[in-house]
Amino acid sequence: MAKKSRKGAAKAVNGSAPKAVLTDRDKKTLKDLVGLADRIVDDAQKKRDPYLDIPTRALSNVRYNKAKRRIEMGSNKNRRQLFNLSQAKSYMQTVLVASGCKQLIEEGKTTSIRGLYYLLKHTIDGTREETFDDQAECDPVIEDVEVGLNSLREELHVYASNRGNLVGPLTLIDSGDEIDCSRMGSAGYSIPSIVERQVIDFKKCTAKFILHVEKDTVWRRFSEDKFWVKHNCILTHGGGQPPRGVRRMLNRLHNELNLPVYCLLDNDPWGYYIYSVLKQGSINLAYESERMAIPDAKFIGLRSRDFERCGLSPSVKINLNDQDIKRAKQIASYPWFEHKKPWQKEIEQMLANGFKLEVEALISKNISYVTEEYTPQRLADGEWLD
Repeated sequence: MAKKSRKGAAKAVNGSAPKAVLTDRDKKTLKDLVGLADRIVDDAQKKRDPYLDIPTRALSNVRYNKAKRRIEMGSNKNRRQLFNLSQAKSYMQTVLVASGCKQLIEEGKTTSIRGLYYLLKHTIDGTREETFDDQAECDPVIEDVEVGLNSLREELHVYASNRGNLVGPLTLIDSGDEIDCSRMGSAGYSIPSIVERQVIDFKKCTAKFILHVEKDTVWRRFSEDKFWVKHNCILTHGGGQPPRGVRRMLNRLHNELNLPVYCLLDNDPWGYYIYSVLKQGSINLAYESERMAIPDAKFIGLRSRDFERCGLSPSVKINLNDQDIKRAKQIASYPWFEHKKPWQKEIEQMLANGFKLEVEALISKNISYVTEEYTPQRLADGEWLD
């Protein structure tokens, strides 16, 4: 027995233990990571200055594809060179993150953004220099690796904390476990960061549409009032700005199960921006709009005219500040909004009002006004912004 034990220990030390079973997507991502390393080695062997070209994540490098109705990444790139003193550290950090992701994939393990930071953080031998000074320095480098490889963070086996919930007539398989999302109690099903097919598979769904609300507080009102039962729908929220897992889940439910998506968000520039991200995609993730954006999503409220139309109390008004006004004008100038007259009118009305409204303001009418009157009426009348 002792002899077997020593052999087992030797295998572990020598790294000859069986490797993780990789999915097809894992194999592709791993191939891309190794390809990046091979290019660096090739440059070094040919005595060239090794460099990395990272697509620019900025509005200036994003274009709106009118035919596909979503934003896409342009061709502009930023070059990082090893032998450029101002770029050397970010260059090495990028390679270090890529190496860490390769390790995770090969071992068949995942970790959080925070976990990857600690996995890679150390003092460089012979110096007092840290690989990363803090988390804020590591996060954008992770995004650089994503966009550089044209891969989602989750495909690099890195996840973010769950921030979003779902309830409704949907049965899914999550990591081999069958979950009935209509029987998850008051908290509902917590939408994970990684929702790709190798983790989440849809088994059965009888819902007719998806209602996505902005915040947990509103979601709880709809959940407690059993709106999803009465109207046979899936109810989701993203805790404000929806994280990738929520957006990707909505995208999959919409495209794979043909479920319309309706958004109930605050009547303010931030609610408009959330809708823009859900519908057209985000600037930072423009390269992944195909798997994130939902061009057919509809905005059912809150509307700028709802203060008068719903007879709300003046006490629910929240005055617009300078930042709100600046943000509203910026959103109005987005190419995907600037030629839509209904949206221009909507934003102009909010600015003319001089105040913004949260969805919770409807509670001043009645605790269940938003679930029993406002939302059912907007859906029945087909009254929404596209």
